[in-house]
Amino acid sequence: MAQSQTQLAAHQHGKSRVRIGRVWRIGDDSNRGMTATDTQKNCVYYVAKQLAARPCSPEEFGVALARHFVDTYPATVWKAKVAVEMMPWRRLDVGGQPHDHGFVWQGSEIRTAYVTADSKGKVEVTAGLKDLKVLKTTQSGYSGFLHDRFTTLPDVGDRIVATSVTATWRYSRPPASYDAAYGAVRQAFTSAFYGPPKGGVFSPSVQFTLYQMGKAAIERVPEVESVFLNMPNLHFIPCVPVTTKSFDNDVYVATSEPHGNIEAVVTRAAAAPHCRL
Repeated sequence: MAQSQTQLAAHQHGKSRVRIGRVWRIGDDSNRGMTATDTQKNCVYYVAKQLAARPCSPEEFGVALARHFVDTYPATVWKAKVAVEMMPWRRLDVGGQPHDHGFVWQGSEIRTAYVTADSKGKVEVTAGLKDLKVLKTTQSGYSGFLHDRFTTLPDVGDRIVATSVTATWRYSRPPASYDAAYGAVRQAFTSAFYGPPKGGVFSPSVQFTLYQMGKAAIERVPEVESVFLNMPNLHFIPCVPVTTKSFDNDVYVATSEPHGNIEAVVTRAAAAPHCRL
């Protein structure tokens, strides 16, 4: 027999992708004292039922619910956080007469509230709104900004300005009425954005107007100490249709992508911001 001219110089084989999960259980692994999420859901309905005497604001409901958790489960819950959104349903008006049982979705914004309460009795209330869409067809411009080789945006002395406002504000103490305080803050925002009915007010930038809106809210409601505003651009880009030689301030391309996103926190002089950017 002829001698082989080959040999097995190296060899290996094995099992790949063998997956395993291993848990080392140390200490008590019971759920004793835990409030299940289903229990939390039922507490929301329970607290809503207890507030039957009169309609309440989302801030008041949030305070009642947060306090319920820390008061009912003192052994396990030291702090509760509650976020509330109020949908803008309004009673339907038919020929100047309120309908008995008809409601309609009015307005674009959603009212919000965020409440925390702890076992030591400390309660913090942050109110807010989102999706408040506002627009001006004139009295807005944007010019004088840095121009370099990367800049293609021209200076504009007059333009449409539109945005969707998201805002939150913190109260230093409870106002006499959360509903009235909310209405006053909303009115401060819109007044600063639009200006007076005749002539309005010029906005040199969304950044400038955003600051004026936060400032107006603080000046209008003494209990408000910190205001956060987020105002992305909803663009209306001038369009010159085919067969048209020039732009006549009448046709625009409405788009929100891409867009500038402007936000800031405005506070009273001695107050700390209630959120981070």
